[in-house]
Amino acid sequence: MTIGLSILDQSTIASGRGPDEAIRETLALAKLADGWGYGRYWLAEHHNSQSHAGSAPEMLVAAIAATTRRIRIGTAGVMLPHYAALKVAEQFKVAEAIAPGRIDLGLGRAPGSDGRTAFALNPNANEAADRFPQQVQDVLGWLGDGLAENHPFKAVAAMPAVPTRPEVWILGSSDYGAQLAAYFGLPYCFAHFIGDRGSEQVTALYREGFRPQPGVAGRLVAPHCALGVFALTAETEAEAWRLYKSRELWRLFRDTGRFPPLPSVAEAEAYPYTAAERDHLDRIRAKAIVGAPEQVKARLEALAAAHGAQEVAILSPCHDPVARRRSYQLLAEAFGLGSTARLAAE
Repeated sequence: MTIGLSILDQSTIASGRGPDEAIRETLALAKLADGWGYGRYWLAEHHNSQSHAGSAPEMLVAAIAATTRRIRIGTAGVMLPHYAALKVAEQFKVAEAIAPGRIDLGLGRAPGSDGRTAFALNPNANEAADRFPQQVQDVLGWLGDGLAENHPFKAVAAMPAVPTRPEVWILGSSDYGAQLAAYFGLPYCFAHFIGDRGSEQVTALYREGFRPQPGVAGRLVAPHCALGVFALTAETEAEAWRLYKSRELWRLFRDTGRFPPLPSVAEAEAYPYTAAERDHLDRIRAKAIVGAPEQVKARLEALAAAHGAQEVAILSPCHDPVARRRSYQLLAEAFGLGSTARLAAE
């Protein structure tokens, strides 16, 4: 099975380095990914976080769009309930003007933050999540579908007027987003790295409920599914598992309600794990996609096949930025992406 391979970047903050460095590491990695042959480079949205610096993914999309040549750039995603649909549509029309035909707009409903921050972003946060389907329809309308005749803002045009439109995705980690994507005839990405419980059932629900929309711009005639997956590789299996230790400790923190910067391997090795903590992490480790490049490639292909997914977006937080870049480079080589990039450039 041939699958599309992309990168999902949370602009992870590493211990000992600042959030500004995390943003610059994102920009540097995106330029490399463009040359390595990755299909997409997606930016996540988080607020009030000590773990992730990507609070404004639309700005990173514009910066990366201006400094790359062929890779698609997008969001995974814009947390739509925080914002006005018109503003989001206009931001991504501007991005289309910067990189025509290379922009993805991934939309999500989750807050990407704590409840207090959600209200700071939108004082109507209580009702906003319930309006997500209508907001998605409004974004599609302002991107080119047109608004309903009785829409209160029918006469308002989203600017700038550009000849191309972003590819809209729905993102999620539950059946809600899958059903919404199916209803609108949009591609869907399941956030497998957040939790994999019931994931195959969710993607099956998307495929089964999909409504083909031939002839409608920006919609699909058949379901198209992607997975957001944590994966990490290195020159050897042993080295990959050594690097994984920092993510492992951070995952322990996350699962106990703490969201600090990503620890270093040395910090992880020095951490005094309890027996219960080690048992918890051993269960996670058993399913982690970590190893030598061919091992990781085989696991990703099997995972995609089990979910009926055509694409996988790889999340590889790693304390050492050089090791992180090398992990993505090795995966690109294992999947033969370089030749694809060269053909596209020609």
